[in-house]
Amino acid sequence: MRSPSWIRDELLLACALVVENGWRELRENDTRTHSLSMLLRSLPLHGDAVHNAPSFRSTGSVSRKTTDLATNHPSYTGKPTRCSRLDKEVIRDFIAHPAEMINAAKAIMEGISSGALTRIPEQPDEVAEDGSTAPEGRLLARWVISRERDPRLRRRKIESARRLGQPLQCEVCSFHFGRFYGRLGEGYIEVHHVLPLHISGPRETQLDDLALLCSNCHRMCHRSHLGESWRTPADLRTEMGRTAK
Repeated sequence: MRSPSWIRDELLLACALVVENGWRELRENDTRTHSLSMLLRSLPLHGDAVHNAPSFRSTGSVSRKTTDLATNHPSYTGKPTRCSRLDKEVIRDFIAHPAEMINAAKAIMEGISSGALTRIPEQPDEVAEDGSTAPEGRLLARWVISRERDPRLRRRKIESARRLGQPLQCEVCSFHFGRFYGRLGEGYIEVHHVLPLHISGPRETQLDDLALLCSNCHRMCHRSHLGESWRTPADLRTEMGRTAK
């Protein structure tokens, strides 16, 4: 069985090492290459590939991928190796948003080392309808979506809003489920993390980290569009304002 193609999460981790190494490749005998190989083989992304493909994310394959990333950087003066469109996208993302991309790689590594990411099942919205994934990768999107769907967290946010005398309505469009659906919609609202994990870091969620949204606005806050996959309620209100003009 051939090893599956590299996906964005794996490229984030490999490119973070290349950046740390001054945008230079990592050799096969480098201890960092070995550590990354072990980490990639533990990611819950490719099913049984680690057992069915003996060379899956071996130190050799990891070293070759760092070569692809390093030699396709715009400042590289030699002949670049052949690489994929996704490789080039990740390189551009690291050049344009270095701090966010490094933080995303760190959050993935923390999630795997703590065991948090290995316990979360796949979430239906971690991959967009067109097959694309968020700039921060599937695993961080999976982590956030699962936390947003935690009924205990949602209940605490709703109870807090009620104690403060706040209406249970969307913070973007003011939609109120109870007013529209009557008793069926009374007390219903969804919650959204205001900041993604690669910005906030994988810390314990505070109630102030959450916004109350209707289902439509929540979906639009998460929707991948023009290279972005995360919007705060304020961002979405701004987007709606542009549409209305």
